[in-house]
Amino acid sequence: MFQMKQIDFYGHRKIYYTISACLIALLVICVAVFGVKVDIQFTGGLIATYSYEGDLDFAAVEQTASEVTGYGVTSDSSESLSSGEKQIALNFSTKDGLSVEMEDALTSTLEETYADNNLQYVSIDSVAANMGTDFLVKCLVAVFAAFILMIVYIAIRFRRIGGWSAGVTGVIALLHDALMVFAVFVIFRLPVDDNFMAVVLFILGYSINDTIVIFDRIRENERLYGRSKDVVELVNLSINQTLRRTMNTTLSTLIAMGCVCVFAVVFGVSSIISFAFPMVVGLISGFYSSVCLSGTIWAWWRSRDGKGRKVRAKK
Repeated sequence: MFQMKQIDFYGHRKIYYTISACLIALLVICVAVFGVKVDIQFTGGLIATYSYEGDLDFAAVEQTASEVTGYGVTSDSSESLSSGEKQIALNFSTKDGLSVEMEDALTSTLEETYADNNLQYVSIDSVAANMGTDFLVKCLVAVFAAFILMIVYIAIRFRRIGGWSAGVTGVIALLHDALMVFAVFVIFRLPVDDNFMAVVLFILGYSINDTIVIFDRIRENERLYGRSKDVVELVNLSINQTLRRTMNTTLSTLIAMGCVCVFAVVFGVSSIISFAFPMVVGLISGFYSSVCLSGTIWAWWRSRDGKGRKVRAKK
């Protein structure tokens, strides 16, 4: 039977930490240089939706709408799989909304200018700034609550091996994953919207599952070997024992999400792309943080906190 080579994860921890530090530094630089593109769901604004046929020049539509209204405009496109109807949603960065006259002028201009594409009015929806702020705050509270609950859960479940240290290091790895997902939205200029929050919450649950599997194996090995192995040996052994399982689980999910990405690109469904692509990056980051970060940080913590070089079994 094929035996995987035993990897010294703890011995290579400085390499992993350096890689993560460089990625986070790149994120900070990109935020400082390019800023964060926030969807009007959070900032407030106006969404004008139109149906069209054929191939539409989205940049030209944005320019035309901006000239009519005097506001900055971005667009998203979608296509119904059942009816084949194509739609473009124009996002206006205004908190005051548009007057009835301006809405009529916008619709008339677009329908006349892009008559060849049979562009037709569908709806105009306003998102109040205070509603967007409330939504953002609620999303952030949900993420913060998830962090706290995970720390408490892991601390209770793994109290035999230093529960609070396991909980905190597990959440550090999750914070790393959340930052990597955020980096995708910043670098690829995707608007931070409800898709971002959905991806972050999903990755938090998925990644912590892999981390819990590793901590569970550390606990079992601690019970099996007692004082014969120190913290570093237990961590390396446990990660190597669960590595194949973690790889197979992540790979199977990556294949599924990769197919969704290809599907979204082929059919031009931008709303799915902004969900599936960050999800792929989050899955890769979740595998990396669970295998390379959480266990090694926990071992470093336990070696420094006076617990001794060997994990002592509790009676």
